[in-house]
Amino acid sequence: MKFSEMPYKRPDMEAAKAEISRLTDALKAAKDYNAAREIFLEKDKFDRHIDTLSTLASIRHSIDTRDEFYDAEVKFFNKAYPELQEYDQNWTLAMLESPYRADFSKEFGDLMFVNAEISLKAFSPEIIPEMQKENDLTQEYEKLLASAAVEFEGKTYTIPQMGPFKQDPDDSRRLAAWKAEGKWYKDNQDKLDSIYDELVHLRDTMGKKLGYAGYTELGYYRMGRNCYTKNDIEKFRDAVVKYLVPVADGIYRRQAERLGVEYPLSFADCALSFRSGNPKPCGTADDILAAGKKFYEELSPETGVFFNTMLDGELLDVLSKEGKEGGGYCTGILDYEVPFIFANFNGTQGDVEVVTHEAGHAFEAWTNRHRVPCGYIWPSMEACEVHSMSMEFFAWPWAESFFGGDARKFRYSHLSGALTFIPYGTMVDHFQHIVYDNPDLTPAQRHAEWKRLLGIYMPWQRLDGEIPFYSEGEGWQRQHHIYSMPFYYIDYCLAQTVSLEFWAKIQKDKAEAWKYYMAYTEQGGSRTFTELLANAGLDSPFEEKCLRGVCGEAGKWLDAYNLDGIK
Repeated sequence: MKFSEMPYKRPDMEAAKAEISRLTDALKAAKDYNAAREIFLEKDKFDRHIDTLSTLASIRHSIDTRDEFYDAEVKFFNKAYPELQEYDQNWTLAMLESPYRADFSKEFGDLMFVNAEISLKAFSPEIIPEMQKENDLTQEYEKLLASAAVEFEGKTYTIPQMGPFKQDPDDSRRLAAWKAEGKWYKDNQDKLDSIYDELVHLRDTMGKKLGYAGYTELGYYRMGRNCYTKNDIEKFRDAVVKYLVPVADGIYRRQAERLGVEYPLSFADCALSFRSGNPKPCGTADDILAAGKKFYEELSPETGVFFNTMLDGELLDVLSKEGKEGGGYCTGILDYEVPFIFANFNGTQGDVEVVTHEAGHAFEAWTNRHRVPCGYIWPSMEACEVHSMSMEFFAWPWAESFFGGDARKFRYSHLSGALTFIPYGTMVDHFQHIVYDNPDLTPAQRHAEWKRLLGIYMPWQRLDGEIPFYSEGEGWQRQHHIYSMPFYYIDYCLAQTVSLEFWAKIQKDKAEAWKYYMAYTEQGGSRTFTELLANAGLDSPFEEKCLRGVCGEAGKWLDAYNLDGIK
């Protein structure tokens, strides 16, 4: 079934609550494992259906945030889901206390019980009002950014549409674009500060209501972290500063030389890798999708079937347009056992990375679409990002199809971008720890903390006031995850470290690297992040040698890369 044909009807949440209660009672009354198993499978089917309806509403709202019908449906789920969670908690308790728990673990693995115990730590009915308000505020933030009208060169653009101008080879035009975008954020500063301030205090309240010192511990439970702690993240941060920041700094020093600009670089100059311009995909959006089709058909039989399923099913919405939510994502439509990719093509390198990155997520979900329970289709967040970021590197041999004469530029900028991203992503996480450990910081103090962290993690950026929004420490407000998914962003950094392992393997033997990738992917979400890695023969990013090793190999490759003839 094509996406446009998938029917949507608002579910009756009172009936849904009653159904979960019925299933919970039936589980408790089960006389043997076979009976309990049938109830378990019935609940899994029910969860898939409710999730499908919520996902359809969310996708269609993000495609056009001005659509009043789906705007109302998203608001409905924002209110309904926290209420439904109370009933799901009763089901979870019944599963944990079931006399057939050992039988369930034997057939389906113990991870669902580990995750269930974590979920209990992340919810209580008393925080439902805060959860509902949190949903409303994050939606308000996304709608605000989607409504952005940036005035530039006599025309009006959305934020995603400003992307190409912010990478323009002409210095004055590129700087003007950065200033124009920054002006929109500055003009909406009070609203952005207000939304975030309310979110921070709401989350702090949730944490304290559940008996925690604040939000941080609750945030880790809400992220479902089941194999590492705050201390592990702090050690990873230290390794990033020790091993990766110097490598990234060297990349930007060479960039300053290529561009003929001063070091440290302005924010606008950081965005331009080559004086002749950043690598650009060749052709239209249709051409990029056609190149993606060629890539996946030639990569493996499995990826070929997968990508053609996506194309035939209208399961990609990639063009940037007015009213469309910014950013990109991949989600799953569980009743139909298909993923869906949402993006905002704008004529930059990122368009290709959507076809590889988000499709990496989608391929994993498609590979594991039949898994039971449905919670095993996707692994935890950091594990998910390994699929996507690593798939980007597998596309290198097809770079000419995507970029034509800019393929050499692309390979260099892609690898250097992977390395330089990790300090930024780690900084995002560090910032959030500071904020939630100190919820009463004023907006001005939060901006000051971000500016301080820039000096630690991104010393190559010049904070001279040229673009006030960025140089005054306010640039974090562009990062959707900080508002809508606290503590998520470090997942990208952990995953990027593992993806660099895959990059190194690809350089030695692409076919062998693909075996490692499939060994990792085919496990779905049936294991913890560190177990998935170990089972696939990969190093954990929490081992210092991992980050040290990938930094060394990638740094040497970049140093030796032939840029002759490229300005």
